[in-house]
Amino acid sequence: MSRLLIPRPLTRESFAPFGHVLEIPGAHHYPINKGMTERHHDLAPVELAGEGARALISIFRGQPYGFPLKLAHLERHPLGSQAFMPLNGRPWLAVVAPDLPDGEPGRPEAFLCRGDQGASYPRGRWHAVLTPFGEAQDFLVVDRGGEGVNLEERLFSEAWEIQAPA
Repeated sequence: MSRLLIPRPLTRESFAPFGHVLEIPGAHHYPINKGMTERHHDLAPVELAGEGARALISIFRGQPYGFPLKLAHLERHPLGSQAFMPLNGRPWLAVVAPDLPDGEPGRPEAFLCRGDQGASYPRGRWHAVLTPFGEAQDFLVVDRGGEGVNLEERLFSEAWEIQAPA
């Protein structure tokens, strides 16, 4: 099995098995505030489970990764979804993996996200850590707070290599 991942463009169709794309084109929308604002509505569900669960809105400042990137582990959050929306208008990577029948992560897939696209991972979706490149970036993040263990991590026996996006 090849350990090389080549990022492909993020689209709603290509990302659908892994979560939701947060973007304006193609989104359900309607005017609010007496026509002065266009609401792009319900882009992704927010999933919260467990005792004392509450939605958190945070800003993460991610440091850039260099290429080729060595992907040594993935994480997932069993008690809540996690959504990332870039605030600086620069591209970034979303790296996700399906579940194998035993619940372990399968072969990762890398997606090149435009600077106006976010990604939302459902509860329990294996994904890489926040992966900006080029320079530090800020992201609006919606995820879960509350009681319970909401982080699982898996190390790969051999790292995957992610090629620089074209």
